[in-house]
Amino acid sequence: MKIVVVGSGYVGLSISALLAQNNEVVAVDIIKDKVEKINKRISPIIDEGIEELFKNKNLNLVATTDAKKAYEKADFVVIATPTNYDEKKKFFDTSSVESVIKQVIEINPKAYIVIKSTMPIGFTKKLKEQFSTENILFSPEFLRESKALYDNLYPTRIILGASLNSKESVEKANEFASLLVHGAKKENIEIQIMETDEAEAVKLFSNTYLALRVSFFNELDNFASVYGLNAGRIIKGICADPRIGNYYNNPSFGYGGYCLPKDTKQLLRNYKNIPQNLISAIIDSNKTRQDFIAEQILSRRPKTVGVYRLIIKKNSDNFRQSAIQGIIRRLKTKNVEVVIYEPILKDKMFLDSVVIKNINTFKKVSDIIVANRYDKVLENVKQKVYTRDVFLRD
Repeated sequence: MKIVVVGSGYVGLSISALLAQNNEVVAVDIIKDKVEKINKRISPIIDEGIEELFKNKNLNLVATTDAKKAYEKADFVVIATPTNYDEKKKFFDTSSVESVIKQVIEINPKAYIVIKSTMPIGFTKKLKEQFSTENILFSPEFLRESKALYDNLYPTRIILGASLNSKESVEKANEFASLLVHGAKKENIEIQIMETDEAEAVKLFSNTYLALRVSFFNELDNFASVYGLNAGRIIKGICADPRIGNYYNNPSFGYGGYCLPKDTKQLLRNYKNIPQNLISAIIDSNKTRQDFIAEQILSRRPKTVGVYRLIIKKNSDNFRQSAIQGIIRRLKTKNVEVVIYEPILKDKMFLDSVVIKNINTFKKVSDIIVANRYDKVLENVKQKVYTRDVFLRD
């Protein structure tokens, strides 16, 4: 079985590694450095599972920038390219996905295409009409950054969107699902086959629910902060109820990262004229939380605010759309000097703020240190630290 995976981010690389245990896999990426690292079995992303698999297992995996050659004789082509939310168009930018589909159909029309990139609800059906083919499936991913391979090895469920009125489409969906199951370590994995637009809805509603939980506990923390209550004790009391559960409940500066901000906005866009209050409230709540955090910091009247790390969570190398950036922008509008400690950042400036590489210098020049997630390295300046990390975990 020859499988081509287009895109080598968290989604693409983790699924490449998973499938390469038992299949011939070609990873396609436009970034030469990524391709070279993968071929040398060096993970271009931070993920312990991928790093371990690269080191200890002989994977049938080759990376290339030559997409056209890769598509030849492929049985499946998995698309894991970015679909960023376009703020002007108020819609996902699906151009990279459409470009890949067009090229695959031109080179190898018999190949089945599996879209892993997040799509607007109903968009896969439009793609089938646009390209006059039924050979397109949609399979949402439910992965955590830095644990992407683990979540592929132990999936909560595998969902494939297909054309249920097409026997071949359903068979191909089950075939691809079986490839994922074969590579996984978990037993008795639940497989769900549904229409493509239903699978797209599963992805967007899942992430919006997670954003809802983040927003709920952040608003609880707002209340506790104003009234001088212990947010941790309140949350523990609430989450002891098994219907609520003790998870995804640690206050933060807001939900951020690559998925939640864009997926909530896209879901709201999909509603159009459908009555709703909750979805828009989740998005508004995240803005309100960042306003509140910025006001709390400003109330201390600092001359220099030190921002400890831009990354969205511990053990991550990603700070795209991180909530702390919203805090920085709000502080800058008040003419507060901001310095940033972020060791993975090569630039000397970020958001018009100086990036300091030396942790001791950073601690010394900062009147207050703002940390979305607390780190033991800040222990000797604990009195300077402002965080809402109640449980000291992600």
